[in-house]
Amino acid sequence: MPLSAHVGGFRSIYYMARITGSWLSGPSPAGPGVDPAGHRGKLLGLPESGRGSLAATGRRVAALFVDWILAVGAASIPAALSGNSVQTWTLLVWFLIGVTAVSLFGFTPGQYFLRLRVARLDADAPVGFVRALARQIMLAFVVPALFADGDGRGMHDRSTGTAVVNSR
Repeated sequence: MPLSAHVGGFRSIYYMARITGSWLSGPSPAGPGVDPAGHRGKLLGLPESGRGSLAATGRRVAALFVDWILAVGAASIPAALSGNSVQTWTLLVWFLIGVTAVSLFGFTPGQYFLRLRVARLDADAPVGFVRALARQIMLAFVVPALFADGDGRGMHDRSTGTAVVNSR
């Protein structure tokens, strides 16, 4: 096969990547440094800063790390007693902590220490067990949390109608 056919094939792949990148990336901003929607969370009815504003990704990841460390500590006891792997118990404990804490209090221990909470967007009401369970199931699969919208909310938050916001 001639070299020009390979180069032409590469060009078509590059062109396809540009096309798919445009619709996967979402709308482009109006200009350099200009956000057409305003601040993160504006379209959701959330304030720009302070209490109730969308939490930064770094703080959300830090809260997840704190929750995971607590789950490792709590899982070491049943793992030692049963002789099973600590990793299996850690995932189970982390899952139970997430569902229980979010449905009862609106935040996990890590979110509490980092001054975050999970809030419903459709009503000023507690998250509830069903939303907390669905959110935690999706978080356990990791992948839905990696796909974020323009506001930085993962698929787990979008599908349950929740957002992680600053509590103080």
